[in-house]
Amino acid sequence: MALNIYDGDDKYYIVGNKFDNNEFNQALVTERRDKYSFPFGDAEIVEIAFSGIYIVYGDMLVKKSRLRIKSFDEPDMVELHFSITGGGIMENYLTNKRLDIKANQHNIIYSPDFDGMAEFSVGGPHKFFEVNFERSRFVDLTGESSTLLKNFAEKIMNNRSVELSSENLPISLAMHSCISDIMNCHFTGGLKLLFLQSKCLELLALQAQAFELAAKKTDTPTIKSAYDKDRIYYAREYLLANASHPPCLTELAKVAGINEFKLKQGFKEVFQNTVFGYLSDYKLMRAKELLADSSKNIKNISEELGYSSVQHFSSAFSKKFGVSPGKAR
Repeated sequence: MALNIYDGDDKYYIVGNKFDNNEFNQALVTERRDKYSFPFGDAEIVEIAFSGIYIVYGDMLVKKSRLRIKSFDEPDMVELHFSITGGGIMENYLTNKRLDIKANQHNIIYSPDFDGMAEFSVGGPHKFFEVNFERSRFVDLTGESSTLLKNFAEKIMNNRSVELSSENLPISLAMHSCISDIMNCHFTGGLKLLFLQSKCLELLALQAQAFELAAKKTDTPTIKSAYDKDRIYYAREYLLANASHPPCLTELAKVAGINEFKLKQGFKEVFQNTVFGYLSDYKLMRAKELLADSSKNIKNISEELGYSSVQHFSSAFSKKFGVSPGKAR
């Protein structure tokens, strides 16, 4: 989809491509990869369209913090939004709604038109991933699904701009794995179409499940303030940045600026996993990605991820995925 982005002199630049209806609804996969360089920033964006589904993802380097953005007359779409890194604020003047975007968070959004302001942090990388379903197809898919999705579908049929939840949720490792599979798809022709369709539906199911679980929580939460939640997110980022030589819980709590009890309980509340259970899953998901690179042997991957031995790595990988690292290649 094409966006009109305006600079400080009210000159606009077009980012992305406008797909016509025939191209958008054809069975075969159409894929484009473009690089952009403008006074307000640089970007590399991949767009994939097929059978009423539009995938777009990319990297952005923003040079100006505030940008005016307009998007009109695009296909009527429901967006599965994933902010991988970076963050900012999107304010839609047409609906008077403000969307806070934070790293490693996701939501499902319906906003037919956008005319407003975007504010991003300058200099740091911004990575995003979206799966957009044609509105009628989304409604058909969710008609017999969860109550949460059915209620959401009813709202979008009334042309109401709405999010599935007022609060974003953290992107799970299963979602990260699914996104990685889409970005690194090696199938071609009809098999590529089948693979991408299945992965897009998997992402939708994972999101719906995450929001349903969040809605059902009745226990009194340990993490109540925005500050504490930010500290839990910081602990996660620090943990993954040091995944090969992770800190102990006491050290991680000290770095994050919260006590150890709040770290353990809060981490499980936010990420539905223990601190080191999450780290183990992350390392194995990362190993799965690295195994696709034929230049890296299993011993190197084991060492890079901080396993004590190849045998320990192979055992953990086989237990997680039901297949040895060698066969996973």
